[in-house]
Amino acid sequence: MKSKLLVHGASILFVTIVLLIVLVLIDSASMRAGTGQAAHQKSPNASFADLSNPFQKALFNDVMNIFYPGQYDKNSAITSSLADAQEKAFHDKLQNSSVKEHLSGEKWLEISGMYIKFIIVYVIVMLLTYYGVQTLGIWRFCRKKNRAANTRRSFFSVLLQWIKKAGLGIASFVFFCPAYVIAYSLRTELNTDTIFFMILLCVISNGLLMVYSNKFYAFLVAESRKGYVETAQAKNLKNSYAQNTIDGISYKALLKPFKRFEGHVFDHIFCNARWQYLSTIKEQASFLITGMIITEMALNLHGYLSYELLRQMLYGNADIVIVMVLGIFYLVKATEIFTDFLVYKEEKKYSNK
Repeated sequence: MKSKLLVHGASILFVTIVLLIVLVLIDSASMRAGTGQAAHQKSPNASFADLSNPFQKALFNDVMNIFYPGQYDKNSAITSSLADAQEKAFHDKLQNSSVKEHLSGEKWLEISGMYIKFIIVYVIVMLLTYYGVQTLGIWRFCRKKNRAANTRRSFFSVLLQWIKKAGLGIASFVFFCPAYVIAYSLRTELNTDTIFFMILLCVISNGLLMVYSNKFYAFLVAESRKGYVETAQAKNLKNSYAQNTIDGISYKALLKPFKRFEGHVFDHIFCNARWQYLSTIKEQASFLITGMIITEMALNLHGYLSYELLRQMLYGNADIVIVMVLGIFYLVKATEIFTDFLVYKEEKKYSNK
């Protein structure tokens, strides 16, 4: 575990240093550009006069003629160019007043609020997905076992099975549908700018829940074919997967947040499958963060971190962008460290046995 922590710490330090160097280089380049413009500025300083005013423009031109006699046409051209430059600077200032920003204390607080909101949504979605993946995987595994046990089925049971398949097909379509497609279809009827909607959208869309529940189901199937299962059956552990029997797996045990199946052979299958699933949380976190960023950007959700990141990238505010990217990177690394800790703790528990 110490070696993994050293690797994570080294990667965090490396990325932080690289991004800070990039930030310093960008700031120094912008300062050199500003200094170069000032050095090449050979025209007189007209900041004290409003050259959009005809009287002040004529007065400034007369002053130029006094200081530089004998070049009236050149003075007039300089006055006109200064007036045009002053007008352009005024319009640029109006257009860029809400565009060019720097990482001030007020902006830091604003970004921190968005970042906390991003983390809240991320953590809740991860917990709900973790629960949903295991619940759906176990339910599918038990359903397959029951279907294999009940070889003789009536017409009504077959019809009910086809209806269930149709419902599962529709549900799979929703679960694999991109988040922004679902959001746009509901945008005119529901308020899609709430944290609750973002959580719901991230859980049920982008295929996250279905992909990893299928992975967990595959882990369960692989574990159920190993030799220790037959050994557990020989020790008279419960081996029924029906939901309505004493020896089976009840819906209460299936729906519990912390699942245990004491006295049932499936308890060993589940524990080993869960241990294998823990390592996939890293890639699951990456998919989740990517989905959240795409969804927030696609829906133009003001006040959310991803939309603000896109806006600052378009405006070229490098210092704000780098700080936001670092925040997302730190969240990914925190998830990886936490996942490695869970795997290490689980391995230690099994080794003690």
